Amino acid sequence: MPAAQEPHILKGQRWARDVPERPADREVVRFVNYWISVLFRVIPLAMAAVCVGLGTYVWNAGDQPGNLVAGRVVTFLAAICVCLFCTAATIIRQLIGRFNAVDRVLYPVLGYASAAVAAGYGISVFSGASSQGADPDYVSGHVVLGLGLISACVATVATASTKFSLIPANSARAAGGAPPDGAFPSAAAAVLCAVPVVLALIAWGLSIVNLTQTVTPSRFTVGHVLAGIAMVCTSLIGLVVSIVRQIQDQYGARDRTAWPWLVIAMGSLSSVWGIVLLVLDREPYYRTPGFVMIGLGLVCFSILSKVGLLALVWRRTFALANRVPLIPVVTALSCLFLAAFVFQAAVTDSNVFVAARVLTGLGAICFTLYSIVSILESGTSGSSSD
Repeated sequence: MPAAQEPHILKGQRWARDVPERPADREVVRFVNYWISVLFRVIPLAMAAVCVGLGTYVWNAGDQPGNLVAGRVVTFLAAICVCLFCTAATIIRQLIGRFNAVDRVLYPVLGYASAAVAAGYGISVFSGASSQGADPDYVSGHVVLGLGLISACVATVATASTKFSLIPANSARAAGGAPPDGAFPSAAAAVLCAVPVVLALIAWGLSIVNLTQTVTPSRFTVGHVLAGIAMVCTSLIGLVVSIVRQIQDQYGARDRTAWPWLVIAMGSLSSVWGIVLLVLDREPYYRTPGFVMIGLGLVCFSILSKVGLLALVWRRTFALANRVPLIPVVTALSCLFLAAFVFQAAVTDSNVFVAARVLTGLGAICFTLYSIVSILESGTSGSSSD
């Protein structure tokens, strides 16, 4: 008899795809897969802890305006990490067969609560601040509000993902059918898709209001950074709509092209916009929004890995699907390497003090997205092709 074939545990990081025939091997696979699922849930929480730790340390390190702005912004980047944890937990618990009615409510509520805390704090900070000069309350309050808007978009991703298990099932069946049993009601699907649109419009509106008024360092910084935040929210529109339309089995050829290219456009626009600010460098206050917008562009490209993966594996086989999670790894490293250079520049140029700290937090966001993309790859890339 030929020797028994060794089981391929965790091939392509896919849960329960190559399950061995022997009962003992099945237990090994379940044990290893469970602990990998724990790891992917720990990563967002660990990055949230990094943001809170670094943010509060900077916040309390001195009374300078830079400490106040950087500390608040980096601390509240943790709200995005918490919302990404909610998304990861929602999908993973479906993949390991442990998703229940409590999870269906708990994770969306936790995500929206985190977003509300960030947005509420931001509003409370800038509501009494002055837009004249370089007021740290005006700048940090608006940016933290923007982070709350991004968090609410990510919480909507978590809410849409409560029916994630329908995506691989729909992908495996023939096209052209009605929405499957258990899909969202049409009104709920429309609301889910509308939420990130409204949040992106709010971010764009705040950006335009600040950019069209008389130029001050505060308005200039807020206007440009909120434009980058608006581009992240716009990119998340593509992710929410992609998930909802695949759950409803309404995802078509136009979706496969439109949503990835929307994210590419937003990431490219934010990065180029930031580079232009750095090249112009007419005033010292150009530098912070310049570097931060490059970082926000890298966050958009991290989101592209999720939107692109959903498009690539929908009703087809994509041989390199398990390589897509490398994209957020590259963007995270890019943010952190750029932060390292800016930290060194901050030794002699205090105008980039805030940018260096914020880029570190954005690197944590990009790395958190690695866990989400890995989960998506595990849950979707086994779909059969047409």
